[in-house]
Amino acid sequence: MPNLLLIDDEIKLRGLLKRILELEGYHVSEADNAHSAFKILEKQDIQVVVCDVKLPDAHGVELTQRLKTQFPLVEVILLTAYGTIADGVQAVKNGAFDYLTKGDDNDRIVPLVARATEKAELRQKVHRLEEKVSQKFGFGSIIGTSKPILEAIELAQKVAVTDTTVLLLGETGTGKEVFAQAIHQQSPRRDKPFVALNCSAFSREILESELFGHRAGAFTGATKDKKGLMEEAHGGTLFLDEIGEMSPDLQAKLLRVLETNAFYKVGDTKPTQVSVRFVAATNRDLQKEAENQHFRLDLYYRLSVFEIKLPSLHQRPEDIPLLAAHFVQIYAAKMNRPAPKLSASFLERLKQSAWKGNIRELKNVIERAVILANHNELTPRELPFEMQFGTANFTQGVATLAEIEKQHIDWMLHHTQHNKTETARLLGIGLTTLYRKIEEYEL
Repeated sequence: MPNLLLIDDEIKLRGLLKRILELEGYHVSEADNAHSAFKILEKQDIQVVVCDVKLPDAHGVELTQRLKTQFPLVEVILLTAYGTIADGVQAVKNGAFDYLTKGDDNDRIVPLVARATEKAELRQKVHRLEEKVSQKFGFGSIIGTSKPILEAIELAQKVAVTDTTVLLLGETGTGKEVFAQAIHQQSPRRDKPFVALNCSAFSREILESELFGHRAGAFTGATKDKKGLMEEAHGGTLFLDEIGEMSPDLQAKLLRVLETNAFYKVGDTKPTQVSVRFVAATNRDLQKEAENQHFRLDLYYRLSVFEIKLPSLHQRPEDIPLLAAHFVQIYAAKMNRPAPKLSASFLERLKQSAWKGNIRELKNVIERAVILANHNELTPRELPFEMQFGTANFTQGVATLAEIEKQHIDWMLHHTQHNKTETARLLGIGLTTLYRKIEEYEL
């Protein structure tokens, strides 16, 4: 039921209007002055305010501006006994939905309130959707409390509100695209597109067409005009992942865009103007690459106006339990099953691992563990075999061959739900041998 607020010091008129609107299915609150109205607005979720122009403690036209400043999602309809064109114009400028004269426009009130309510509810839905997007892609989506990740987040938040080009440095799987999306979501360009392109995923010719677009007939197979990602990102942010893989001639064209905000589509003779904020990322040392003439030095300087180094997972081990618990919740929900707990031994194995693939590798390991889990707790047996003893044990030579064999047989039995025939087949041994091993290792 939509919530309305009537602000009028005339009790009879306010009461009449309240009865009319309640008959239309609205929940109506009342206030006889601006001060009382603001108290109600702070406590209740009001969609539409119907307000008299002349109040004991405020003028409705000026009050509209205050209302829209403090409660931007609320729609305001002004009522006056003596309407003037000047007041009506100013009321709309101040954000009023409409301006009505009492008596003359009585038949318009109900349909007008209906339209104002519809607009207010739509704005609230959009606002909730924007909040969800912000939670999913904003800085709140970056999990971790370690010093390295908090320092990276702080730098990213500072640069996000500017239009400065950003270069994200870090190993593969450290979350560079997540940071790029968060920077976009906190920037003035958040309402415009965020476009991501992996420069290592295409050949030089296809990458040029994907990035800049082409005209029909520019090359064999180009049967119609194509808009490139540079143009798709107009007004927003273009994220160029693995920028170090870009060919030298395309680097020169990208440099031109950074300097002039213009580019030529493949096969075109006229430049296309764009307004794009660039965020680039690489796992290479671009400065060394540039010094060794494997990357354009002038482009490196343009891209590295603001560098952010993202820590590897190995540099933030205290964040591993938080990330693991987060991914467990995600994958358990996808599989429509209760989220299993993470045992102390399971977490210890995670902390001991090298994580060369960083967060991406951790996600894959957790997804696999949730799939294999047959109980309400994750244990080392749900981990890949090489992780079950922990990296430290292997590197220090602690695990004996017998211990490794025992652990592997135990895991395989668990995997087959103790189907010994299937376990023997997967292990490539005879059933009799498996029974002997089970007895030997007391499994």
